[in-house]
Amino acid sequence: MSPRRAAELYRAPFPLYTVRLHPRRPLAITAGGGGAAKTGIRNGVHFLQLEQVGGQLSASLLHSHDTETRATMTMALAGDFIAAGQDADCHILRFSLQPPPGRSAAGRDAAGGEKGPRKRKGPSAAAQGETQNQTSEVTVESLHSVRTDFSPDALQKAVRFNADCSLLVTGGADGFLRLWEFPSMKKTLEFKAHDGEIEDIALGPDNKVVTAGRDFQCCVWQRDQLVTGLCWNENLPGIPDKAYRYQACRFGAVEDNAGALRLYTVQVPHKRERRPPPCYLTKWDGRSFLPLLTRPCGSEVVSCLSVSDSGTFLGLGTVTGSVAIHIAFSLQRLYYVKEAHGIVVTDVAFVPESQRGRELLAGNEAALLSVAVDSRCKLHLLPGRRSLPVWLLLLLCAGLIVATILLLQLAFPGFL
Repeated sequence: MSPRRAAELYRAPFPLYTVRLHPRRPLAITAGGGGAAKTGIRNGVHFLQLEQVGGQLSASLLHSHDTETRATMTMALAGDFIAAGQDADCHILRFSLQPPPGRSAAGRDAAGGEKGPRKRKGPSAAAQGETQNQTSEVTVESLHSVRTDFSPDALQKAVRFNADCSLLVTGGADGFLRLWEFPSMKKTLEFKAHDGEIEDIALGPDNKVVTAGRDFQCCVWQRDQLVTGLCWNENLPGIPDKAYRYQACRFGAVEDNAGALRLYTVQVPHKRERRPPPCYLTKWDGRSFLPLLTRPCGSEVVSCLSVSDSGTFLGLGTVTGSVAIHIAFSLQRLYYVKEAHGIVVTDVAFVPESQRGRELLAGNEAALLSVAVDSRCKLHLLPGRRSLPVWLLLLLCAGLIVATILLLQLAFPGFL
């Protein structure tokens, strides 16, 4: 069997650090850049139109938003609002899709997220880094900019919206957690959550905030009060406390159980060794925060984590460029592409499971997008599991019963 290969969906003219998918539109937003260094590498946010072409999912550039000397390292999406982490600041952008003047009705539908023919950007232009603005389709407005980190090497490392998008939470290199009213961006709270950098943030029920830090701690907060500290290895006495640190955390739904919630964390080795130890995935009850299951997830150091809308799948990227999909229920690996990217995978995101998202899936069970410093956005498809129709199962059962009776009749004449 030939090894799996991930399709290249898009190539940007700069390193990519983050990707998000709009829940209601066939739209992917990816961002990155070369930063403030005068290397000639641009900084920007790219808006990609997703569509099925010839039975395959493809992406074409709708608009390139220039972020001047600032590379976007982290990003959160709330409807048509973007919270972009750029250096020590969080920039709030609002975008809108507008049909260009004189466009046909079918074209206007395409710009608004409906099906219809549209001019696509060819792969050769994307490969050459052409980023022509199509402002007639996408308009981007800058609303706010607030400083979210005050360390000497200031960098916002994580940003999340709560469920109703009334609250924005940021964390960075200074270890402070900051809460902001949205969309006014009025700061409501800040406190020292970790001794060192905050690696990741997850928002759960009742606006509880989970933070993963480089100080070996993963904490659950209710505003500035510590609810509990997580201990993933309490049932694994052979693993010392300081051997692993928390890299990522995400909440996820539970399939077929509307009231349940799960928290997933990734633990990576604190020190690199010649023979690397495994990384671990842990599943927690999302309300009591008790550990439910821990499994190793390979020896490649995990760099990012994503959970599908239904909570069925987990997506992982690694520092060596590999991408994997795990089943959330058992934490077993279902899909793996070794070194899908040539360098560290910086972000992964699942195609939403909304009606529009299911149209893009086209029969596949899940689709995961991955971006990396190699400037590529790649597509990972999980084919739908084939199942026999009910009528065929009933027919097979009936045939089995008849065959059994005939065999008994042959073995024991006069049985019937």
